[in-house]
Amino acid sequence: MTDRFDCYYCRDNLHGKKYVKKDEKHVCTKCFDKLCANTCAECKRPIGADSKELHHKNRHWHEDCFRCVKCYKPLASEPFNARDDGKIMCGKCGSREDGNRCQACYKVVLPGSQNVEYKNKMWHEECFTCFECKQPIRTQSFLTKGEDIYCAPCHDKKFAKKCFHCKQPITSGGISYQDQPWHSECFVCKTCHKGLSGARFTSHENDVYCVDCFKTDVAKKCHGCKNPITGFGHGTNVVNYEGFSWHEYCFNCKKCCLSLANKRFVINGEHIHCPDCAKKV
Repeated sequence: MTDRFDCYYCRDNLHGKKYVKKDEKHVCTKCFDKLCANTCAECKRPIGADSKELHHKNRHWHEDCFRCVKCYKPLASEPFNARDDGKIMCGKCGSREDGNRCQACYKVVLPGSQNVEYKNKMWHEECFTCFECKQPIRTQSFLTKGEDIYCAPCHDKKFAKKCFHCKQPITSGGISYQDQPWHSECFVCKTCHKGLSGARFTSHENDVYCVDCFKTDVAKKCHGCKNPITGFGHGTNVVNYEGFSWHEYCFNCKKCCLSLANKRFVINGEHIHCPDCAKKV
């Protein structure tokens, strides 16, 4: 006599029939579907004995229901991301959802794509553009002003000081004279064009001159000694009278050599005299 082989629930004889072993119990497919089958996390229907079942972290799916929640790609044999909110995504959609977002377009910067990182922020390479000219900066140098990013040429054009002489931006170094900025190469003698950075110079009518050129080409000649009045060194003070100029130390009485600076004097032809000597001439 053959031993009975019955369904644990309905007691139907299972000899020659399809059945499922569940927790060491033999169950007919009808009872399994009704009483034992897991519920699909996606469609909420039972996963019957005739269906292929997938499971992950105590959750179950029909094979056809195990798809990316974004693009609906079947994931039964594909890598996938299980998010904390229970959503299942393919690798690409998961990266888009969780990845860094571009500061310009706010779209996800996919791993491996061309991008720029600056101060813990990220941009697509084509989105990292100059605030002024809107061109991608890529491998060029750049500067910032507040939150705005500029390529070097636009930054210089917009913010750099302009040379008083050539009116072009001063990008590095430079010289300041009378509160005006100059390129070092622009700060030269008006006459000989010698560079005046670090050298002695003087100015005349908004032009600058080296000492030698100022003496020969610009400076007035002393009416007494006939040498240039440069304003350098000894004799920086000048006496002017009726179109003539003297070094202060040359403005002396022709006869007694008394200094007449800030004193009364008498002009006699091309000579000057103190009042006492003028009476004797």
